[in-house]
Amino acid sequence: MATPKHIEPGSAYPLGATWDGTGVNFALFSANAERVDVCIFDARGRREIARYTLPEFTDEVWHGYLPDLRPGALYGFRVYGPYDPQNGHRFNHHKLLIDPYAKALSGPLRWSDAHYGYRIGAHRADLTFDRRDNASGMPKSVVVDPSFMWGSDRPPDVPWMRRVFYETHVRGYTMLHPDVPPQARGTFLGLSSPRVIEHLVDLGVTTVELLPIHAFVDDRRLVEHRLRNYWGYNSIGFFAPEPRYLSTHHDEFKTMVKNLHEAGLEVVLDVVYNHTAEGNQLGPTLSFRGIDNASYYRLADDRRYYEDTTGCGNTLNLRHPRVLQMIADSLRYWVEEMHVDGFRFDLATSLAREDEGYTYNAAFFKVLKQDPVLARAKLIAEPWDVGMGGYQVGGFPPGWSEWNGKYRDTIRRFWQGNGGLLPEFASRLAGSSDLFNRHGRRPRASINFVTVHDGFTLTDLVSYNHKANEANLEDNRDGTDDNASWNCGTEGPTGDPAILVLRERQKRNLISTLFLSLGVPMLLAGDEFGHTQRGNNNAYCQDNEISWIDWNRSERDLAFQHFVKTVMRLRREHPAFQRDAFFTGRPQPGSDRKDIAWYTPAGTEKNDGDWGSDGRCIGVFFGDRPMFAVLFNAADNDVEFTLPDASSVQWYLLLDTAFDQPGHEGAPDGAVAEFTVHARSIAVFNGIPA
Repeated sequence: MATPKHIEPGSAYPLGATWDGTGVNFALFSANAERVDVCIFDARGRREIARYTLPEFTDEVWHGYLPDLRPGALYGFRVYGPYDPQNGHRFNHHKLLIDPYAKALSGPLRWSDAHYGYRIGAHRADLTFDRRDNASGMPKSVVVDPSFMWGSDRPPDVPWMRRVFYETHVRGYTMLHPDVPPQARGTFLGLSSPRVIEHLVDLGVTTVELLPIHAFVDDRRLVEHRLRNYWGYNSIGFFAPEPRYLSTHHDEFKTMVKNLHEAGLEVVLDVVYNHTAEGNQLGPTLSFRGIDNASYYRLADDRRYYEDTTGCGNTLNLRHPRVLQMIADSLRYWVEEMHVDGFRFDLATSLAREDEGYTYNAAFFKVLKQDPVLARAKLIAEPWDVGMGGYQVGGFPPGWSEWNGKYRDTIRRFWQGNGGLLPEFASRLAGSSDLFNRHGRRPRASINFVTVHDGFTLTDLVSYNHKANEANLEDNRDGTDDNASWNCGTEGPTGDPAILVLRERQKRNLISTLFLSLGVPMLLAGDEFGHTQRGNNNAYCQDNEISWIDWNRSERDLAFQHFVKTVMRLRREHPAFQRDAFFTGRPQPGSDRKDIAWYTPAGTEKNDGDWGSDGRCIGVFFGDRPMFAVLFNAADNDVEFTLPDASSVQWYLLLDTAFDQPGHEGAPDGAVAEFTVHARSIAVFNGIPA
């Protein structure tokens, strides 16, 4: 590659490396640097072939323009400044740094001691200064040409209450898929291959939520143990897609989005803006730390150390306007340039922490609310972090939806067989208005789920009482011990027919509850046909068959998949389960029936005294037409239910989770006034006025 003979002043905007058709403008924010060099590498990224000092410094942005440099050029930054950790500065120009605005990366991170700004093993190590050059082991930033033939691509824009989220992992979803070409398995192209899309559409999901696809790093400890940072919650670049998910070219992400959109499927990204892969003061110097540590990170009162509300060693400093700008620029880039439909924000509480902690009025919320691009995107919070006051379910502003961890916990414990849960179970089933019914928020604010990537799969939830994380090589200390799971009588795999039948019934109960609840449901990929992680509830480092979806399905798996499709179709076809307003418990205009009412097995409406019981049975009546009654029995014995208002309503059975087929042998042919709900099962009826 021919390199320019000189560098011109260029522009302070936009940040990053921008090709304008004749050359490339470089711009890097660093308030405390003394000099910035841009280094150009050969096509393989192994040899530095040119180095230029950015000639201008405008509004704390270093910038320069290289005429005739073209897309595909590999580069990195070296930033000069004080190495003074006790005052928050960790500049080390011996370290090649990734551009925070890089749109693509080339080459893997090859671990060595040279990636650390200090001398490992020295006394008070992070206060020392390391002079080794790390360029040979660093990924290189890539100048990209953003052009792409989008054609008539448009966002599907599925109405909120018709959405069904499907959380999946780009690599693990197709690594074992027999109908995906081998070269495409584990990539964006594999995820958008015809048979994969066919499965998603046939299942009935509307919105694919991808675990992190921003460029991330495998921790050195994991690599040394031959493990990987499989989930990807270890970001090092917020604009570049993770290279391991590309088969050949960075445009493959756009191709995936276009293919999914053509099938009517939305794409939501799980984004990790709360911390980076550089860790605490003993972590490597890969990008932000070496560019301007004191600006990019929240530092403790002793500025040698980091504030850590994420449990990952550091927290990005969104109180700094340039860091907040980077996050907003990244989000806009993925919406405008990459056509994604929304975001799920990992540990979102950390993003809204000001000086005194989490606040509803944080600058982060204000920036996204007023942005004309981001205000239209789907914004979903994981509403907790590990800092003081970090659990904020229900505490996010209007316009946000939230992962409802209280829904997960309550539904699991109810079907685990715990008593005393009926009031909270009813609230979660009815959209969690106690959490979200304020400031004009609607049931769409609650993202309901029973399982997600973090924890047991659905099959493991009914097969294990205890986690089995030995493969993570942390002596089974990692992962939560509070799983609210029940193995149905035997831990792990079994051939006992009775236990297997009970496990399948429990899975049907959990899935049915999820899709019959008010709010927006989310399904974990593979749960629809019995994916297991062998009891591992923290498979973050398992890039192997423990995590990869196994597409070889047994007859039992296929039967459960059919059941899942049935209950999803039931939700999709009946507005009672999709209403975008909270229930009132009062008759609606033009009707003498309440929009929702709760019943005892005797068919009488519950009074205040009934809610204090330790019972595990409840009936719910939806009065909007078409009318529905759903009878829940989490007890170990059969319960005879009297259907409500049976003298004026004819009740017909639609679904019975005691059986794997809706039209099972013995199901009543006509209307019923009474029904025996089997132990640990749900019965669903639709009602027609007599």
